[in-house]
Amino acid sequence: MDTYTSIKISQLAEEDRPREKLLLRGKGSLTDAELIAILIGSGTPKISAVDLSRHILASVNHDLAALARMSIQDLKKFKGIGEAKAISIVSALELGRRRKEVEPQKRFKISSSKDVYDVMKPEMYDEVVEHFYLLLLTRRNQVIKKERISQGGTSGTVVDAKVVFKSALDHHAQSIILVHNHPSGSLSPSEQDRRLTNRLTEIGRAMDLPILDHVIFTDTGYFSFADEGIL
Repeated sequence: MDTYTSIKISQLAEEDRPREKLLLRGKGSLTDAELIAILIGSGTPKISAVDLSRHILASVNHDLAALARMSIQDLKKFKGIGEAKAISIVSALELGRRRKEVEPQKRFKISSSKDVYDVMKPEMYDEVVEHFYLLLLTRRNQVIKKERISQGGTSGTVVDAKVVFKSALDHHAQSIILVHNHPSGSLSPSEQDRRLTNRLTEIGRAMDLPILDHVIFTDTGYFSFADEGIL
């Protein structure tokens, strides 16, 4: 048995517990003091990082907004908080403030093959070599990410099925749309395009990660496997 993974959180030194807790239970399980303790790393011989963090929070009545207004010099007044630790706290809180100011980016929803063509224009228009992209989608067909997985020459590119589905799993996608361009301008899928589409579609069905379409992009138009009923 792995002795490390069998250790209970309660058996660890207090300042090591937040890191282990985050790994095992996720960031949402940590208290404010535990998150700050991770930032400062260590306490003093007399007080753990967690207790030091609790002490700092208590000084502002556990108000994170008030903590964010503290300067580096204010934080350095606490025994065990030097300049480096104070800078870590101030920087983390500033990042949190900036994140609040940024509006969540609206995800583009795919409703048709024309939507796929339009959303891929910035990446594929005027390209002189083949590129193979994935559109990774949510359950509501919103684009999580455009992921380029291969780039080739003027007449082809190599696509690894393992890379396709690893990318989808890594981004928690619910479905996939395949997109690649034909620099020649031809809208006809090659035999290789058909074989690849069939293979990835079969794997997707087995993994409950459906391939919704495969769109061939050219500067003057596109070909959709789904529209043509050959997916």
